[in-house]
Amino acid sequence: MNELRIEYMTSAEIGDAIADGARTAILPLGAVEQHGRHLPLSMDADHADELAVRVAHDLGGALVLPTVRVGYSPHHLGFPGTLSLRASTLEAICEDYSAHLAASGFERIVLFSGHIGNYPVIRDFELRLADKLAPLSVIVFTDSEAILDAWRWAAEDVASLGGNVGGHADVAETSVMLALHPDKVRVERFARGHSGMVDKGLLDRAFREGISSISPNGVLGDPAGASPSIGAACLDAVTSLIVQHARARGA
Repeated sequence: MNELRIEYMTSAEIGDAIADGARTAILPLGAVEQHGRHLPLSMDADHADELAVRVAHDLGGALVLPTVRVGYSPHHLGFPGTLSLRASTLEAICEDYSAHLAASGFERIVLFSGHIGNYPVIRDFELRLADKLAPLSVIVFTDSEAILDAWRWAAEDVASLGGNVGGHADVAETSVMLALHPDKVRVERFARGHSGMVDKGLLDRAFREGISSISPNGVLGDPAGASPSIGAACLDAVTSLIVQHARARGA
């Protein structure tokens, strides 16, 4: 059986997979928020969908839970269409998604986000979630800085465009969407956004004051030069980060 996403499987198929050794559930988090004028609001959720299946394949013995498509995005609410959950709501959803997994035979859950903005919330609730879900083992990937570094390395390695990575609707995210859903990318609307260094201080300001205070067009970085090959390299690099973390924690 090639299908690993439980929403597309029957209950009997899931039971058979668990009986055959599937003990890990993958919980991907996304977002529905603005991504400049050239990318759809589904960018982070689509990204999380793909990463989850890749992580499950690489880990083995894993099935994928439905992506939590709306995330924590208050810093994008100045742009039309953005949706945002309260941090407490996102935490409660993760708990509710996972509450009955142990009773079904799962032993652990691996949680990560395709949306950088979810990571402060994830870091805050990681220990609480682990306590509430015991005896289910909770493995949470929290290193958003490693993701940005992986994107820079991938863009530089493939096309010497590491400098165009800013973390939002940039060459990396645009390339990921070109690799996954090229029909969703408005190539004619590419525009550079904030082009300075994206560090913790800048991200903290974005969370406090909104991303529009830093980038009026909602872009951090530059989508110029985006390509499916860069997207594939970004997906490979981030998948590897999550898998390595999960294996180090016993998955």
